[in-house]
Amino acid sequence: MSTENKTEAPGSVSYPTYSIPEHILNRFPVAPRSIWSDATEKDWNNWIWQQQKRVKNLDDLRKVIKVTSEEEKAYEGSVEMFNMSITPYYAALMDPEDPNCPIRLQAVPKIGELHVAPEDLEDPLAEERDMPVPGLTHRYPDRVLFYTTHNCAMYCRFCTRKRKVSDPGSAAQKQQLDTALDYIRKHPEIRDVVVSGGDPLSNSDERLDYILGSLRAIPHIEMFRLGTRNLVTLPQRITDDFIYMIRKHHPVYVNTHFNHPKECTREAFDACRRLADAGVPISNQAVLLKGVNDDPKIFKELNHKLLMMRVRPYYIYQCDLSQGIGHFRTPIEKGFEIIEGLRGHTSGLAVPHMVIDAPGGGGKIPILPQYFLGKEGRKVTLRNFRQQKFTYVEPE
Repeated sequence: MSTENKTEAPGSVSYPTYSIPEHILNRFPVAPRSIWSDATEKDWNNWIWQQQKRVKNLDDLRKVIKVTSEEEKAYEGSVEMFNMSITPYYAALMDPEDPNCPIRLQAVPKIGELHVAPEDLEDPLAEERDMPVPGLTHRYPDRVLFYTTHNCAMYCRFCTRKRKVSDPGSAAQKQQLDTALDYIRKHPEIRDVVVSGGDPLSNSDERLDYILGSLRAIPHIEMFRLGTRNLVTLPQRITDDFIYMIRKHHPVYVNTHFNHPKECTREAFDACRRLADAGVPISNQAVLLKGVNDDPKIFKELNHKLLMMRVRPYYIYQCDLSQGIGHFRTPIEKGFEIIEGLRGHTSGLAVPHMVIDAPGGGGKIPILPQYFLGKEGRKVTLRNFRQQKFTYVEPE
């Protein structure tokens, strides 16, 4: 048995029906519903309902999981600095008994958040320093980061922008958006815009249509990318209306953020399918997180699932030096171990780039295990994933 899909937007032509093999679909379980089992299908699949019913306090959290004393203390100590907010969909993925559940670790405050290490930074990537106008970071020559909202469907505990995400005082008002758009218009060297936040999909379709339409009308803008975790935490956001809107603004790319195979549900699979069917290439930017995915086997399983979801594993980020997330950080060698466990052992498409987004605004710097062993004259010595040595002779 297989599932058939037809992508059809209002006023557009229909695409041919195709089938997804059952043996593929069976690898993507339907998400549980936990305490929301009585919710109607209409409500559960409504992204607005999901946001309205988010878990935001200890009383709500206790209904979903067995909250430990450490989690309670962590919540009480961190909530003033960084809110807790978990969609019912993502909360239902948490193991109610296991405080080390990889989903729970990403969503529920931990005691490590209360410790600020000497190396921690409020703005680890120096995004504010490189803002020529509010809400727009212009660091690289031909591209900018466009901050469009302070909201996210869920507030990830390892967030690098926790200084402003979830803070209503950081909301991007229309005047701020228009000032940023005007800057982009006046700088013809900019060809690529990363639409970010918060999560840009927290904006309404109408506001996103305004932002993307304004960018598309600028002659020197070639493409833009939406940086969103909604595919992971709120796949219900990918509605018919959203697909219809996004198709008007191609070429559009999406960068998303799956960190663990448990996040690869049937709902996430379907959201990615709909985007891919609409002609939107999707890339994944995972973060290496201690206790969540710091194991080559986990990344191998995750990346295999992502490719079945038509998502390209793109980056693995070393965890940033944001305040209160030191308990998530791993040694650099752990990243090497993961790349070593992927390179040669699986498809090249399943091997992302390992990068450090350098503190202080240095940008993304790739880091790799050492495959180049040396050079003598024209002879270059290399090694492969099996630790075998080979010689490549350069031309005279």
